[in-house]
Amino acid sequence: MKKITLSIFLLLSVSPLTMIAQNNIIDEVIWVVGDESILRSEVEEQKLRAQYEGTPIQGDPYCVIPEQIAIQKLFLHQAILDSVEVSESSVNNQVESRLSYFISQIGSKEKMEEYFRKNTTALREDLREMIRNQQIIQQMQQKLVGDLKSTPADVRRFFNQLPADSIPSVPAQVELQIISFEPPVALEETNRIKDRLRDFTERINNGTGDFSVLARLYSEDTESAKRGGELGFMGRGQLVPEFSAVAFNLIDTKKVSRIVQTEFGFHLIQLIEKRGDRINCRHILLKPRVSLSEKVKAITNLDSISKLIREEKLTFEQAVMSFSQDKNTAMNAGLMLNEKSGNSKFEYQDLPPEIAKNVYGMNVGEISKPFSMINQSTNKDVVAVVKVKSKVENHAANLTDDYQLIKSIYEDKNRETFLNDWIVNKQKETYISIDPAWTQCKFQYSGWIKK
Repeated sequence: MKKITLSIFLLLSVSPLTMIAQNNIIDEVIWVVGDESILRSEVEEQKLRAQYEGTPIQGDPYCVIPEQIAIQKLFLHQAILDSVEVSESSVNNQVESRLSYFISQIGSKEKMEEYFRKNTTALREDLREMIRNQQIIQQMQQKLVGDLKSTPADVRRFFNQLPADSIPSVPAQVELQIISFEPPVALEETNRIKDRLRDFTERINNGTGDFSVLARLYSEDTESAKRGGELGFMGRGQLVPEFSAVAFNLIDTKKVSRIVQTEFGFHLIQLIEKRGDRINCRHILLKPRVSLSEKVKAITNLDSISKLIREEKLTFEQAVMSFSQDKNTAMNAGLMLNEKSGNSKFEYQDLPPEIAKNVYGMNVGEISKPFSMINQSTNKDVVAVVKVKSKVENHAANLTDDYQLIKSIYEDKNRETFLNDWIVNKQKETYISIDPAWTQCKFQYSGWIKK
């Protein structure tokens, strides 16, 4: 079966090498698809991008790449007919995120412009067109397959027709419940952090310190620290409320905000630029540390709670409601949710390392000893105990235990077949012309060359 997915196209990402290369390639029209032309430069750019990123191309790149670009143009043309539109705010968010990524990798805005041989405005427009097309194609594909449905009978028939060697293997998985809370930070530690930030503020205001230099040296937001604390353009909803409320009220780019406390720690903020409902600022983050004595006290308390559960004087669910401070699980009987899969089952490799280490040898119903770890969403010290709610060993998929997995595989194949058929039919009704020098190919779809 021909392979197609909802994100199949090489052209939908941009690398520095691709964007530099375009200035050095002589253009010529090699394909025409409908009213759209494909240039030799586009193919050369994509070939260079694949080489730069180490992406293998299955076949002759001068056959594979133009065909992929042509498939894109089929979807884009259909999107125009169907009036498919995308959210400009979503496009802008991705553009600014990509620009921030480039700056973080290259070192600064000025170095980025030198590297790409374009100013930021021109680079932003190039990215906007690319990302808009990407989102349009994805929406068009989703619209085409949106009415495809599956019934339990369809799934059973599909599974029963699978050859034995094609039945997928399901890795070991566990469902876990967790009780966790943060040991308190001593007042002395909080005051120490605030005093240090006040010192930074004074140094910046009197000219003996530069905000971006201090951020690089001391900020505990390691990613933004590489850029002198710069976060890139963001909307209010992308920032935690306490941070957003202060940052969006800043006016003077030379001033430093008051100390702002969020779930991540304590911040100083400096405005760089406002653009409509988006803001670019830099910050310095310092995180107060929990003392060893408070960690020990918290572990002792959790050990006492665990003992009550084992003695059946308290259920795990009651303990979650009474003691857990994990806002993501406290209202769900402590059940952990896997962001990767969207359900409550985890492969061991997807668990935080400290949890995986503690539960690996446990049986269903067992409760771990208390342990300390870093909360991955807040990056704060917490202590926790976990209970194994269910456990499935590695096995060949079956309809009883793995219906949702098999259903997903069936629906993916169904969508793949539908989109393949759609491309074949779209070729028949679209004007296509290929330069003779580019026709000596074994294309994935034979309909490009009209007979």
